[in-house]
Amino acid sequence: MNKLKVIIMGAAGRDFHNFNTVFKDNELYEVVAFTATQIPNIDDRKYPAELAGKLYPNGIPIYSEDELVELIRKYEIDQVVFSYSDVSFNYVMERASIAMANGADFMVLGTRHTMLKSKLPVIAVVAVRTGAGKSQTSRKVCRLLREMGKRVVAIRHPMPYGDLVKQKVQRYASIEDMKHYNCTIEEMEEYEPHIASGTIIYAGVDYEAILRQAESEADVIVWDGGNNDMPFYKPDLTITVADPHRPGHELTYYPGETNLRLADVVVINKVETAIPENITTVRDNVRKVNPNAILVEAASPIMVEDESVILDKKVLVIEDGPTLTHGEMSYGAGVLAAKKFGAAEIIDPRPYAVNSIAETFIKYPQTGTLLPAMGYGEDQLKDLEATIDRTPCDSVIIGTPIDLRRVIKINKPSTRVRYELDEITQPDLKEILTNFFKKI
Repeated sequence: MNKLKVIIMGAAGRDFHNFNTVFKDNELYEVVAFTATQIPNIDDRKYPAELAGKLYPNGIPIYSEDELVELIRKYEIDQVVFSYSDVSFNYVMERASIAMANGADFMVLGTRHTMLKSKLPVIAVVAVRTGAGKSQTSRKVCRLLREMGKRVVAIRHPMPYGDLVKQKVQRYASIEDMKHYNCTIEEMEEYEPHIASGTIIYAGVDYEAILRQAESEADVIVWDGGNNDMPFYKPDLTITVADPHRPGHELTYYPGETNLRLADVVVINKVETAIPENITTVRDNVRKVNPNAILVEAASPIMVEDESVILDKKVLVIEDGPTLTHGEMSYGAGVLAAKKFGAAEIIDPRPYAVNSIAETFIKYPQTGTLLPAMGYGEDQLKDLEATIDRTPCDSVIIGTPIDLRRVIKINKPSTRVRYELDEITQPDLKEILTNFFKKI
């Protein structure tokens, strides 16, 4: 029987995991190529032979998603497998239509074939959209577990944007480890808060190898999800974070609704800054598709280092990059801080953006008057630094999960925004986790 020819559409994360769990060493398929999108500079490379298995001694090429139609036609592709996250249902079906119109089947893979099983309890923290508040939720879960006397290891959804062989298994226990792996800003935003709070965190490419190594130093695994993707490991407890600033998205984004339906617990975050009607919409939608989930309402109160840097100042607001770009948020913690602490004006950085930052504004126009913290490589870090320098503001509000001043030079007064999860309804996460461990 002829092998089915496959293209895996991805963004350097779920695509590699789907390959490893379903297609690697599988004689029924020939994976002809990966395509890449969302993240800059992750195409025009190969999924290396060292990771691809015995069927791919030359590795597997990675192309831009823009070449999808040409690739389907050129190689007579049988199946296109969609393998990335945080996109609308319309977006997914548009890609399905493109694939099918050019003769290929279109496929999304479910949980049974892509979730790996751990010998330890697994608690997964996922979301319905990027920027809903997974990070502070997973940090809170890890802290509560440590207070219960558990050895906790967090495993983060992949962000392998460099040398894939070197990134096969990554262990982070110190700031120096991030330097060793040449982390991008996006990676640092996810890893540094865990490291600072004393949690060891793993990431990489081969999530079977990552899991087995992590199990050797843990009592419990916390899956720290990326975007609104599904867990790579079979959870024993799934906590899904919803965002009332984007009501309705919990039912219209892929695979966020899957996470909502998988949830044992749904955390409706940011209720202190959301419109009450929007909170009600999210709550009703949760009840409609997952009536058995435990509902927790939570706030993410913001704090700043120095309020005087904001009061009556013309400020440049820098927000988390993925939240503004494919997360489609028009504001974040930085904007909330600007309003709360009395900024005179938020300065629009778009006229002063250079090179790759200017290109980001063109690609994601909904970012508006905010500066996304893009830093995928040295050149983009320089572009970010230059954009900040060129913007005529009195001061800078850093609304990202890391202190950007550690990785770029900001030649203006600046202050950093911090936020943590604060549950305001019962049961809270402590009670939920306590009851969970009583039952296993």
